[in-house]
Amino acid sequence: MYKSIIRPIFFLFDPEKIHHFTFSLVKGVSKIPFVSSIFRGLYQVNDKRLERNLFGLTFKNPVGLAAGFDKNAVLYNELANFGFGFIEIGTVTPKGQVGNPKQRLFRLKDDKGIINRMGFNNEGLSAAIAQLKKNKGKVIIGGNIGKNTATKPENYTEDYTVCFKELHPYVDYFVLNVSCPNVSSHAKLEDAAYLKELITEVQKINNSKEKQKPILLKIAPDLNNNQLDEIIDLVAETKIDGVIASNTSVDRTGLKASDERLKEIGNGGLSGQPIKSKSTRVIKYLADNSNKAFPIVGVGGIHSEKDALEKIEAGADLVQIYTGFIYEGPSLIKRINKAILKKY
Repeated sequence: MYKSIIRPIFFLFDPEKIHHFTFSLVKGVSKIPFVSSIFRGLYQVNDKRLERNLFGLTFKNPVGLAAGFDKNAVLYNELANFGFGFIEIGTVTPKGQVGNPKQRLFRLKDDKGIINRMGFNNEGLSAAIAQLKKNKGKVIIGGNIGKNTATKPENYTEDYTVCFKELHPYVDYFVLNVSCPNVSSHAKLEDAAYLKELITEVQKINNSKEKQKPILLKIAPDLNNNQLDEIIDLVAETKIDGVIASNTSVDRTGLKASDERLKEIGNGGLSGQPIKSKSTRVIKYLADNSNKAFPIVGVGGIHSEKDALEKIEAGADLVQIYTGFIYEGPSLIKRINKAILKKY
């Protein structure tokens, strides 16, 4: 029903407007008695064989929702009913910011992709914490953190550490988002020396806490082998808990969308089916060349059970969906979990 009726109607409207409409719809419908339990019955797969134990956390299944969907942590309790094993909120920045000018979100229907240049639009740290205080404990929550656009390079680390300190009591794990192509000074955020400095500072805070939270690094799909080797060395040196591979891509190679359409859209990060192979290559390279030394969360272009299994076979311990959730609907989560049970 989603792909034949709901999606065609949604796709008639501006992507960002329909995103907000969908949030209101799910929030409203979920308040109706028994609706949440109906969603759970339709979409959840509860089987102990799906559990994954990683960095001190037990995930009830390995299928998560990537950051960027529930930026301000307003819908995670309702989204948990659709069967996710974990949900990543954010990217959260210390101060709220409007992000880049609209229009900034574009569908590539023929490619089953999305281009966005949202620019870390979010309501800020305080708003996210207020929402996270409503956590009903249904699902593991990850906190994806970043810097404000106006922050000067010498203060980048402070932005991350402020978010880390304040969110620490409210999330189960953290993601340092250093690879989004829609933020300023992108080059510095991917410099290995700076990343070591950033991770070290965040780990100092973590180690001062009574209970430490896992910290992951989210990397781009466009990194070359030398850069991936640097990531492997960085993980070994800092002992960071894992890597999320990958973020959106700036590469436009091989798209069905016309050059005119791409020029009209302009810059931004590409997600969905067009980056599936790129992200899988990164996962496989990291897993093979580190001798699977650290956990990997695979994300990028998962639109089917087969896509998810490819990520797992390449070396991913967990997978996340976002664009695939938009194109395929909530049944995708259940289908992936059932395919994992059948395969493994």
